[in-house]
Amino acid sequence: MKNAAIARLEELIGSWDLVMTNSWFLDSLDERVDGSATFEWLDESFIVFRWGLGDEAPAVQVIGYSDAQARYQVFYHDDRGVARIFDMELDGNHWTLLREDTDFHQRFTAENLGDRIEAAWDASEDNGVTWRKDFDLIFTRKT
Repeated sequence: MKNAAIARLEELIGSWDLVMTNSWFLDSLDERVDGSATFEWLDESFIVFRWGLGDEAPAVQVIGYSDAQARYQVFYHDDRGVARIFDMELDGNHWTLLREDTDFHQRFTAENLGDRIEAAWDASEDNGVTWRKDFDLIFTRKT
């Protein structure tokens, strides 16, 4: 049986087109990079979220929920060998991921608009005092 908190994420399940814009590390803030994303169930207890841009291998995130701690957690890994754990919150259509680690802080904020999700990744080098935008993402449902 699905945990009620995880079941709230059912609307994400499927395939999505992905576009990255407004990225400080590309040649121009106007440059677009296309990609794709999928959300799939894993044993009705977890959601596996894979996303990639351009020719890069997809990053993998596993979303779970701790009943004892009453919170979502997301385990992240990509082909660079990066492994991170994020706390996740879901408030209506507002979705956030946050990690506050010693190397730097990161946050993902998104608005789920049904068949479209508008999101941004930000980073902070000063423990969350100031934030810089890494890039924006737009998800558009395919299936």
